[in-house]
Amino acid sequence: MLGFLGQALIYVVPFLLVLTLVVTVHELGHFLTARAFKVKMDRFSIGFGRAIFQRTDRHGVEWRLGWLPLGGYVKFSGDLDATGVPDRAGLEAMKRELVAEHGPGAERDYLYFKPLWQRALIVAGGPFANFVLAIAIFALLFSLVGVELRPARVMEVAPNSPAAVAGFRPGDLITQVNGKMIADGGEVTRVVALSSGTPVDFVVERAGADVRLTATPERVTTQDPIAGKVSIGRIGLGLGSSRDEVRHVRYGPIAAVGRGFTETGDILKTTFTYIGRMISGRESGDQLSGPLGIAKASGALTNAAVAANPDPLAMIGNLLLTLTSFAAILSVGIGFLNLLPVPVLDGGHLMFYAYEAVARRPVAARVQEAGYRVGLALLASLMLFATWNDLQKLNLFKFLGGLVS
Repeated sequence: MLGFLGQALIYVVPFLLVLTLVVTVHELGHFLTARAFKVKMDRFSIGFGRAIFQRTDRHGVEWRLGWLPLGGYVKFSGDLDATGVPDRAGLEAMKRELVAEHGPGAERDYLYFKPLWQRALIVAGGPFANFVLAIAIFALLFSLVGVELRPARVMEVAPNSPAAVAGFRPGDLITQVNGKMIADGGEVTRVVALSSGTPVDFVVERAGADVRLTATPERVTTQDPIAGKVSIGRIGLGLGSSRDEVRHVRYGPIAAVGRGFTETGDILKTTFTYIGRMISGRESGDQLSGPLGIAKASGALTNAAVAANPDPLAMIGNLLLTLTSFAAILSVGIGFLNLLPVPVLDGGHLMFYAYEAVARRPVAARVQEAGYRVGLALLASLMLFATWNDLQKLNLFKFLGGLVS
């Protein structure tokens, strides 16, 4: 029982810490952008539920720490509409109420009466803050810790594999994939993993000359130590590097920020690629994860960081580095998710604002309400699908089947 509780804490606590950090930064993005435009706000909350700490600042904003660390929120003054975008009738009624209570011009301090471009920037401020957080974390890691670059040297070619058919040989050095220069073997693995059934063009260095090869990855099901059971593309190559080829690179401040941009962009590009291939039926959806899968990943990373070195100081250092990297990746994911054009998300509000910019009037209340319901249903369906994936990866159904039999 104690062992189970210990494992549960290892999985849940790091997940909650990282999630709280990422969501707090997201909400700070909304908050600071709104503060820059002098928007009146009532509350900034970290966590939900009953407050265990709260105070009100000189601007009248209540800063609150809730007992349930599952995110946070910003409450704008006058924010009574579920969709966050009142229609014309709602705006007129709100304006009359504010003028009657506070006098003419009082409505200009409220979000809904700010210029459209300011409202759009406030909404986009949350995802933007997530991307900035990811870039900052990556830049910090690249400058302080650095990164090991392991050239993609072919050590082994599986017989009768796509790589063997393409003509790969042990000793080949992969220098380009689909026209992009490659500095690390992990880049090759990422491209191949999301290219099952699609030809991939390679350039390898062999005996001092460049050789062009094309291989089509086959989809295989494998057990990933972090993600669990997933179906990904493989061509049958075993990559490695000699000790002399491995380089440890630590970047200067400017170069580190550039690498942070590149790393964040690569994560977004991979996400777009996967979703596009999933919609077109070229990839299964088994790599989508919900809270259970993310918690499992954070727990697996925690265990790996702790096991890497038994020395307490090294253990703490590895754990901090691992969770910090995980926070950067999760921050990109949350920023991307919130930009989807679904009415309950930031992207949905931006979609409504785009309509308002073209039509010169807010979306009708009944349309907003319908969109809100559809968006909520879509989001719930996505979460259910992701949770189903997580449960299958955890082999829960096989476990329950064994109990029943």
